Amino acid sequence: MKTRGSRAAFRRALRSIPGGVNSPVRAFRAVGGDPLFIRRASGAWLEDLDGNRYLDFVGSWGPLILGHAHPEIVAAVTAAARRGTTFGAPTEGETELAELIKSALPSIKLLRLVSSGTEACMSALRLARAFTKRPGVIKFEGCYHGHADPFLVKAGSGAATFGTPTSPGVEADHTIVVPYNDPAAFTRVMKKSWRKIAAVIVEPVAGNMGVVPPLMGFLETLREVTVRHGTLLVFDEVITGFRVAWGGAQSALGIAPDLTTLGKIIGGGLPLAAYGGRRDVMNLLAPAGPVYQAGTLSGNPLAVAAGLAQLRRLKADSGFYGRLDRLGARFEQSLKESGVTVNRVGSMMTAFFASGPVTDWKSASRCDTAAYGRFFRRMLASGVYLPPSQFEAMFVGAAHSGRDIDRAGRAARVAL
Repeated sequence: MKTRGSRAAFRRALRSIPGGVNSPVRAFRAVGGDPLFIRRASGAWLEDLDGNRYLDFVGSWGPLILGHAHPEIVAAVTAAARRGTTFGAPTEGETELAELIKSALPSIKLLRLVSSGTEACMSALRLARAFTKRPGVIKFEGCYHGHADPFLVKAGSGAATFGTPTSPGVEADHTIVVPYNDPAAFTRVMKKSWRKIAAVIVEPVAGNMGVVPPLMGFLETLREVTVRHGTLLVFDEVITGFRVAWGGAQSALGIAPDLTTLGKIIGGGLPLAAYGGRRDVMNLLAPAGPVYQAGTLSGNPLAVAAGLAQLRRLKADSGFYGRLDRLGARFEQSLKESGVTVNRVGSMMTAFFASGPVTDWKSASRCDTAAYGRFFRRMLASGVYLPPSQFEAMFVGAAHSGRDIDRAGRAARVAL
């Protein structure tokens, strides 16, 4: 496999872009080697600058549930571009997309479109602080909610601690971190600190320490305790929204949050995200209320067109999620037969190089990351592209066939 083109492109990028990439995990630092530079993709396949083709289980980190360059999405974006790429004014498409999202997630009564998951989570927290008149936020160890200051923290010693920033330049004095899947620790923290806590934000299915599903009773405790103390519960469904079910994880789990953040799939592969929820909370947003949030490209017509095309396709296909789940189960079984620990929820999964179950960040952090790096490189040499990090999710999409899944399973058995 020749990679001369990607190596040259990376050296060139290093001269103009910090680390040579515009998002850190793309640099392959966690798995070794130089990153691939992609020139085109179609369906379930990527092609790099040297013409090597790879069966893709990253899917641009989740948005491409229908696959690369899906013809309906390409057609929708092309038609939208002919009408104009941006207006800085309202369009009917924005309302249509909002109505479609609301029809899928009944907990959302009003929503606002933005351009990234980070922006959605940051804005949801600002709203929660304004609504409750409290400064603090509780997040969970191993969950990622974008790179806004309040969320870039890690847990210190003990069950919970006020956040220690994981990046220089971050101020997170009002963030408390609690272990994921530990309802007892959460309850203790809330009992002590609830008067300071505006919001509790959580990935209902964690996807950023690898895939870690919630244990029975965890999310139920979050809902019960936040209601008791007048704290807003925020579900970060940037990954899980329209991925694990049409109505997201909240519909599959039967728990309604106060606010929800969405991204990835709702943009059909273009930059688009949203946050929404209770009417009394969302009506605090300017111009309806005093809480300011704005964006020049919010509701961009190209992104809205892509999102509408993708969501309409998902809604029209009643058997879509069942087929995707079966493909995910098929790949999971192949990986488990090779001796790794696999966590899967629908079409998202992680192969953990761990000696036991992975239920939280503590157990995830004990994984053998060097072994995963070797596994990643061997799979890449076999033409299978996996996430270049032990702590990211793999995604199965509608463009994958049963034959693709079996091919990846055979490659995994050999690699392992």
